[in-house]
Amino acid sequence: MDQFIELFKHLINPQWIIDHGGLYLLLLIIFAETGLFVGFFLPGDSLLFVAGIYGGLLSESFFNVPFFLIMVMISVAGVLGNFVGFWFGRKSGPLLFNRKDTFFFKQKHLYQAKDFYDKYGGGAIFLARFLPIIRTFAPIVAGIVQMERKKFMFFNIISSFCWVFSMMLAGHYLDKFFPTLKEHLELIVIILIIITTLPVIIKLVFGKAKHPHPTHTDVNE
Repeated sequence: MDQFIELFKHLINPQWIIDHGGLYLLLLIIFAETGLFVGFFLPGDSLLFVAGIYGGLLSESFFNVPFFLIMVMISVAGVLGNFVGFWFGRKSGPLLFNRKDTFFFKQKHLYQAKDFYDKYGGGAIFLARFLPIIRTFAPIVAGIVQMERKKFMFFNIISSFCWVFSMMLAGHYLDKFFPTLKEHLELIVIILIIITTLPVIIKLVFGKAKHPHPTHTDVNE
């Protein structure tokens, strides 16, 4: 159990991921966090920001490929993660809404993503990419409500590249302008996590306690 807790602490520590897993672990985490409901707790935003700061090291560790190509590869991982979530939603359908809560699956997250999708329609796929937890479940909900595949893929690709490039370039250039940035990395990551998760936390705390278990018709309306 102690080893599991220690691993969990490492997986939510962006700098540890960069130092010990490099690009390979980074790609795996972005893939999981953007489409597999077991990955909702992973640090997508802060991980990308730190990856931008350590972009040079990532490039050196992977055959010295250009930093631009590193960002493209991570963006593709995000696209694939969302597509897997979309496919899973189409196959599993409303059964997910009747699934019991587990450590890795919470119905409230699924309902939250559905509310977000109902409010913003297709654009929810783009907006959700910038919101922790929501981005994990949004493609699953899009699959459940049978969103058109071409429409989904359009928003999926655009959102993934915008998310990855904006986060990584922010870290990359802020590090160039402020060379001492690495000395305050823990504080920056904490601030970034608070900023990105605050809207979700507010929704969870102050959102209306509704949503009885829906019927098949309710989910597909």
